[in-house]
Amino acid sequence: MPFRTLGLNTSVLKAIAKAGYVEPTPIQVASIPIILEGKDLIGIAQTGTGKTAAFVLPLLTMMEAEPHEEGYVRVLVVAPTRELVVQIEENVRAYATYLPLKIATIYGGVSERPQIKALTEGVDIVIATPGRLLDLIRGRERVFSKIKHLVLDEADRMLDMGFVPAIRQIVKLLPRQRQTLFFSATLSLEIEKLTQEFLNAPKIVEIGRRSNPAETVTQYVYEVSHHLKQPLLIHLLKDAAFNMVLIFTRTKHGADRIARRLEQYKITTATLHSNRSQNQRLKALQDFKDGKVRVLVATDIAARGIDVDGISHVVNYDFPPHHEDYIHRIGRTGRAKAIGEAISFVMHEDHGALRSLERFIGRGILRKKAEGFDTSMLPSQDEKPASTRHRSGSTRSTRTPPTEDKRGRRFLGFGRRS
Repeated sequence: MPFRTLGLNTSVLKAIAKAGYVEPTPIQVASIPIILEGKDLIGIAQTGTGKTAAFVLPLLTMMEAEPHEEGYVRVLVVAPTRELVVQIEENVRAYATYLPLKIATIYGGVSERPQIKALTEGVDIVIATPGRLLDLIRGRERVFSKIKHLVLDEADRMLDMGFVPAIRQIVKLLPRQRQTLFFSATLSLEIEKLTQEFLNAPKIVEIGRRSNPAETVTQYVYEVSHHLKQPLLIHLLKDAAFNMVLIFTRTKHGADRIARRLEQYKITTATLHSNRSQNQRLKALQDFKDGKVRVLVATDIAARGIDVDGISHVVNYDFPPHHEDYIHRIGRTGRAKAIGEAISFVMHEDHGALRSLERFIGRGILRKKAEGFDTSMLPSQDEKPASTRHRSGSTRSTRTPPTEDKRGRRFLGFGRRS
């Protein structure tokens, strides 16, 4: 089915052709006609299937035909992370090439002044993270009082990151008469309950099984001791097929350690986590896209919004604590029908979580051994567990490594705070 059969206008079709799009994806085919009818929608599809275009293309078509007043925001898109906001903005600008629309982004980590100036002067489309948006919307309710379309992207991740209270406050300030769209890779029962608050008689579009990772991703597990993780990673990276690799760690400090080690082996590496400034994060992502670095090491907190073509491998250096995290991580490869591989390092204590994941996705994951890798290596002094190392003759107790909350703060324990 070509795009022209979906009801999109000439300006949008021209931009699609310029971008090199040939045919719509299943989520686009199913969603675009419903959105063009003005109905609320819940869209569920695996990562990398074209969800952003599924809502942006019809909204741009509708905006060209809608009467509007200058100085008011017409479309508000809310996303959980800065990286995803930037990614959506890039797509919107590409699809709106032939439309005279003003677009602004609102997120933390940068100065508020340009964002306030954009709202004051008036924009058509605002793409924002919940926290900074809530800060700026107060006192500027008039600017948002005539919004016609609200999009909540990656709704499951916003729940995980604790943004639902902020979203509730934002929605209360918006007009009741509006179109609301929910898009997500996964949709929990808790999120489905929230849709009853925000949406009016929504249509539901679900492409593929909700718990099923992308079919184009080949999944492997390497069973490995803690002290062999780094050597195994370096061994795998000797293979030239690992040409664009995204590595996930549980902590930002772990990401930094891996990056330093890989650089010692002349493997170009960048990191993406909450200790990095916004400019550093954007540069790391751009260098990865441009091929200036071969490896990007990221935490889950920072990685929502990594939408990069051509990622050959995703490596779960630390096994993910939640099933949805696994699906999100491996969905960074095998995007837009491309083929990719996802590798997970599994220690003895991860076996229970692995079995639970396999039940969740309804399939077993192939166990694999690295050819030519020496598994008899002993841990170095730095890699031994803390309880076996001594300082001043005393034994140090083992501490649970720190993880990050949604603001990048450190706390002890596994997983996220409830």
